[in-house]
Amino acid sequence: MNAELDALKCALDRQREHVVGILEGLSADDLRRPVLPSGWSCLELLRHLTLDVERFWFPGVIAGEPDVACRLTAGAEAHWYVPEGMSVEEVFADYRAAIARADAVLAAAEPEQEPAAWPVDIWPTWRLPDVRHILIHVVTEVACHSGHLDAVRELIDGRTWLGGNPYAG
Repeated sequence: MNAELDALKCALDRQREHVVGILEGLSADDLRRPVLPSGWSCLELLRHLTLDVERFWFPGVIAGEPDVACRLTAGAEAHWYVPEGMSVEEVFADYRAAIARADAVLAAAEPEQEPAAWPVDIWPTWRLPDVRHILIHVVTEVACHSGHLDAVRELIDGRTWLGGNPYAG
């Protein structure tokens, strides 16, 4: 992998670890319980990261893999839900599998490589020009969502990713 992409991937990996780490130790009930007024649960956000981030951007947009690229259309379903009967373990396993698939795409990519597929139906006037920009976009999105999970976790049981109160002397 290119040194630039390696540095960006390291930043992404830290955010991915943050996402999983902040959820460690929560019960299935807490993972499924909406905490904020918008109504999403931690498990639903993890499902979103799996399908709408890891799968969408890497195998879908960068690689143009047909099983994902065919979903890059207007009105495509956002995945802020967990299918009925899907276990907590399955949601986490899907997230890890999506990361592995994304990492395989990145291992073969170059920073200046143009996307193999672009969701013109979704964004007709906006386009990320290359893998570099896509990776920066994904790092930003995952970091934003890891912050959401931090806030929710603190509301659930007071735990933070950094541990304890960062403002305590």
